[in-house]
Amino acid sequence: MSPSEPISRPVDEAGRFYTTHWSVVLAAGKDSSPSAREALQRLCLAYWYPLYAYVRRQGNTPEDAQDLTQEFFARLLSKNYLRLADRERGGSARFCSAR
Repeated sequence: MSPSEPISRPVDEAGRFYTTHWSVVLAAGKDSSPSAREALQRLCLAYWYPLYAYVRRQGNTPEDAQDLTQEFFARLLSKNYLRLADRERGGSARFCSAR
């Protein structure tokens, strides 16, 4: 999958995350180029709702779940964690499985 192809639903019917789209993750962490920003936008759009739903299932109110989901993405970006993404270390791990 190239970074410009659409990401399919990131979760299955049971709410489990599918395998990471590494080409998109790696493209998003490279630099501040337009293609990196596009890849980052695609990841955020694809994963925002599944993460929000997960936080809601933990018993948080809709408002708190929105805040916590936004905080996840804010930290992801401010710490530049995507730049550290390593497909070899990720193995079968999912993009959003780490805390």
